[in-house]
Amino acid sequence: MRSTDVNPLAAQLIEAWRINNRINLFLIDRIDDDGWRSTMSSRGGRDVARQFAHLHDVRLSWLEISARDLGSGLKKFGAKATVSKAAVTAALEASGAAIERLVERGVENGGVLKGFTRGVGPALAYLIAHDAHHRGSVLLTLKLSGHKVDTATQYGIWEWEKR
Repeated sequence: MRSTDVNPLAAQLIEAWRINNRINLFLIDRIDDDGWRSTMSSRGGRDVARQFAHLHDVRLSWLEISARDLGSGLKKFGAKATVSKAAVTAALEASGAAIERLVERGVENGGVLKGFTRGVGPALAYLIAHDAHHRGSVLLTLKLSGHKVDTATQYGIWEWEKR
């Protein structure tokens, strides 16, 4: 039996993660092709595509530390990868599912996760904050590079009750 079947708090933590991941996918879906490649860096920093690829890579880094088996078969993009929306979407779905299992495992283990000394709650908060930080960077990059997303998308990333 899964911890989410018997533990309402575990189910809520998993749902918070799922919403966060769906918001990433919602935003990706609303970025045009030119925006996908936009960057404000003049020194080779991440474009929008690589910011989303970075989310996946960071998730895999934490899985390597906390539960290597959950990331088995998943591959990092790497810092200089050229990535398509389809590849990033599939990767975020896969790493998102692996993080769900990590959170569930942490709950089943009394909140303990290897590599996160403060437990599963702070670990989940860290991962969501990291994703949100990069969503903000993406939105600013899009705005400053002339590829601003529409108002519905700007507000849509905050509509957690709908996602």
